Formats: sequence, C-alpha cells, structure tokens
Amino acid sequence: MSEPTDSTSESENPAIEAPEPHPHRPRTNRDWWPDQLELSVLAQPSARGNPLGEGFDYAAAVADLDVEALKADVMAVMTDSQPWWPAD
Repeated sequence: MSEPTDSTSESENPAIEAPEPHPHRPRTNRDWWPDQLELSVLAQPSARGNPLGEGFDYAAAVADLDVEALKADVMAVMTDSQPWWPAD
C-alpha cells in the first residue's frame, strides 16, 4: 500500500479519510435525488376523481363483502391455469 502524501486534498490522496459529516437531520429522498419531479401537484382530490360518487360508503361496502367467497376466487385464480396465465 502506498504511503500518504503531505497533500490534504481528498481528491489528490484517497488515503486521507473524509471528514465525518455532522448532519442536523436525517437525509431525505430530496437530499439523494435533488432533481426529482415534484408530483404533489398531481394529488388534487376532486369529485371527478371518485368514480363511485361522494355518497358511496366504503365501510358499508367492505362490511357487505363475502370474504370467504373472495378468498375462494383468489385461490381459483392462482390454481386454475388459463391460456393467457399459467397457474402455480
């Protein structure tokens, strides 16, 4: 291994350890990818975005769901082969 030189530049001498950063907060995705697109403008809730309408009650719809029949349907999809999708 080569001996370190008198230079203090990290780019000139990689044997010199980089200074330990002292962040005051954890790094965020914005720190790692500063040029990412700002997508929050796309999240604008409106009545047009809900195809079921404002009066639709999700809790009541889930309560009316036949969970056992749903499980049977999912198992059938996973185990019955189709020409377009081989089952496991």
